[in-house]
Amino acid sequence: MKLVTYRASVEAAARLGVVVDDLVVDVEALAASQGEDLPDTMLGLIDAGRPGLETLRDCLEQAEGRFPAGSATALANVRLLAPIPRPRKNIFGIGLNYVEHVAESAKSLDTSKDLPKQPVVFSKPPTAVIGPGDAIEHNRKMTQQLDWEVELAVIIGTTARRVRKQDALGHVFGYSVMVDVSARDNRRAGQWIFSKGQDTYAPFGPCIVTADEIPDPQVLALWLTVNGVEKQRSNTRHMLFKVDDLIADISTGITLEPGDIIASGTPEGVGAGRNPQEWMWPGDVVVACVEGIGSLRHPIVDATPE
Repeated sequence: MKLVTYRASVEAAARLGVVVDDLVVDVEALAASQGEDLPDTMLGLIDAGRPGLETLRDCLEQAEGRFPAGSATALANVRLLAPIPRPRKNIFGIGLNYVEHVAESAKSLDTSKDLPKQPVVFSKPPTAVIGPGDAIEHNRKMTQQLDWEVELAVIIGTTARRVRKQDALGHVFGYSVMVDVSARDNRRAGQWIFSKGQDTYAPFGPCIVTADEIPDPQVLALWLTVNGVEKQRSNTRHMLFKVDDLIADISTGITLEPGDIIASGTPEGVGAGRNPQEWMWPGDVVVACVEGIGSLRHPIVDATPE
């Protein structure tokens, strides 16, 4: 299933929806029409666990495409928000997780040319998250090196603490797309959170595809364009540490909880690795895509204070 958080109108509250063909169906309303009880938020559905997803699937099957009045809206007529507009915790970011990106980073940034022996983990705060179509802010007083990174986002469904690699994918709720926006000139003594965690630096969406529809997350093409020009194209099979590796590694010392998000790293082609280097500026438009999930499109806007 493709699950979204959306507004049916400018004044409407955010709701949980499921995409059916070209419609967004309100999950809570659909369930209520069949005497079932399902939440109206993505985090609520994640917390409901497997029984919640099974109930939603049963409701969709019983509806047979005939949805109660007012519960279905054309996808083109809704505003999609980040699937989890306000994550409960910082996003787990993974650095240097594609071999070619390790090489390009070593040439242009202060990172080692050697492949990491363990995942490189940083974080982005919940306030960095924006939804599909929202603007990425460029503050020229803060950065002259605003960069792009397309990534597969992994959403945790059940608590993972010291899990084995072979059990790790069983803790995944679903997958999404994230742009790891980075102000390369805002790294501080090797620490990345300010470079990567500023407001609007975590575009996220457009949906969460449930894990049953992506049984193998290591076969997905991903790519990114700036102003229509392709900058990145690769496949998740080229990850140095696979999704199950990441979950197993992080959970050795940090408990992963329902709704947690892992941004699993980016392939080569970032602006910092180009010769000459390229950066995003106000007026630019970045589009990031992951096969089987969807795309994000974001304008870059001037947010420099006077």
